[in-house]
Amino acid sequence: MMAVNFEHFSYAYPNSGVVLDDITLDIPVGSFTVITGPSGAGKTSLALAITGVVPHYFGGRQGGAVQIGGITSAQSSMGELAEQVGTVLADYESQLVALTVAEEVAFGLETSGFNRSQIAERVSQALMLVGLAGLEEREVAGLSGGQKQRLAIAAVLVTAPDILVLDEPASALDPEGAAGIYELLHTLNCQGKTVVVVEHQLARVLPYASQVVVLQAGSLQFAGDLRQTLAFMWQQPELRLGVPPMWAIKLTLEEQTGLSLGDWKTEEQAATELNKLTRTCAEGVAKSA
Repeated sequence: MMAVNFEHFSYAYPNSGVVLDDITLDIPVGSFTVITGPSGAGKTSLALAITGVVPHYFGGRQGGAVQIGGITSAQSSMGELAEQVGTVLADYESQLVALTVAEEVAFGLETSGFNRSQIAERVSQALMLVGLAGLEEREVAGLSGGQKQRLAIAAVLVTAPDILVLDEPASALDPEGAAGIYELLHTLNCQGKTVVVVEHQLARVLPYASQVVVLQAGSLQFAGDLRQTLAFMWQQPELRLGVPPMWAIKLTLEEQTGLSLGDWKTEEQAATELNKLTRTCAEGVAKSA
């Protein structure tokens, strides 16, 4: 079952050339899908097409179709799509409009007509999910960058969408904060949410991605699991720089030795396999001596 389906989808913003060209892509329900590619590849535009912002907000010209949970995007309103898709923009602070944490999370529910007890319960649950429980009365302006990003996610989660779309969710965070955001998204994914992220630093998503989508110059170059996609990128000179350093080592070793190494998702896994390989080689040398 597909959460999102692009069928020969093309798009151009008003007064611009084509930014997405003939995209055919399936995003399965419950997947953790990563959209990557060089700058200007169309990653953000593809994400916005899932949310309905493209074309409903920006206008422009489109061909083909996008279906969200079986609903054709162009034939639906942004409000209808927002019931299924929650969005956190790259500039997530622009989404924060209230004075306090609780008011921010409650805002969408208040405008949808929920009563006070329902709002209080949902706000509490959303803040607990993102690790901000107990900060209800904290002023938004006093939060750290990571806390603001978690708050933006909570404000989306409170409306219970099935699909989460996040554009560069860790771009403004230090390594620890980035790891925390992706652990949170992984938890939400394990709870049944379909997660779609735009990310150019693939090292951040190695433990979590079930599908990686590669765009270049507005065209879909490849979509597959982690091993398939990184192997494809390694063979393309213009995409090779996007391969995480750890996998660059792995793929180089495989080329030079003919070995087939594991799917390294963490540095610990890589170190364990390399140490085992080193011991095996040392034992072989000792036996032949």
